[in-house]
Amino acid sequence: MLKRLAKSAIVARLASWLIGVYIRLVHKTSRWEVKGLEHFEKAASEGKGVILAFWHGRLLMAPTIRDYTDKRVFMLISSHRDGEIIANAVRSYGLEFIRGSAANPNKPGKNKGGASAILQMTTALNEGHVVCVTPDGPRGPGEKVQKGIIRLAQQSGASILPVAISLSHGRKMGSWDRFLLAAPFSRGVQVGGAPIKIPKEIDAEALESARLTLEKALLDVTQRADALVGRTD
Repeated sequence: MLKRLAKSAIVARLASWLIGVYIRLVHKTSRWEVKGLEHFEKAASEGKGVILAFWHGRLLMAPTIRDYTDKRVFMLISSHRDGEIIANAVRSYGLEFIRGSAANPNKPGKNKGGASAILQMTTALNEGHVVCVTPDGPRGPGEKVQKGIIRLAQQSGASILPVAISLSHGRKMGSWDRFLLAAPFSRGVQVGGAPIKIPKEIDAEALESARLTLEKALLDVTQRADALVGRTD
């Protein structure tokens, strides 16, 4: 019965509505501060789009990024029903969605639209738009950058901007990504780090070095964002 309910279109619409209402409640009742906006402006001035990278665990309030740019903002989401629920929940923020996810190594024959998603993201970046990616998603391990985002930056020529979102109130869940369930009436902060550029020609060793550089940058901006709002967890 629970599985049937989870697949119900009515339940999916209700879940989208509830999530959307909650995100707006947190957004509107919290005091927000932005740090590092100059890094975004520098990356955007290069003539290419910008890849915004943030941990999967900070996904809840990611739609608020839309407040700080007039560019079209695309977000990579899972092609699964969960992705559709999220897309419907935050559509009113003016985000656009690219559906697809990495292949599951345990199910090599199952196509999840990864190739199509990469093509759509590359096209969006070449047109000067913003693409949001969670480089440790959709299945983890948490706070470990996967190589896909590095290859996307290499292929498109767009810079990667490490971003962190934190709020003073809310609970970190016990999920693989330590999901931050933000609470209303918080102090919120968005922190952007320095842009990271990936050369077109790069060998396996340099690619791994770039992956580690991005991973450290994301850990650093996340730690800074948490410190700014007083989180100690």
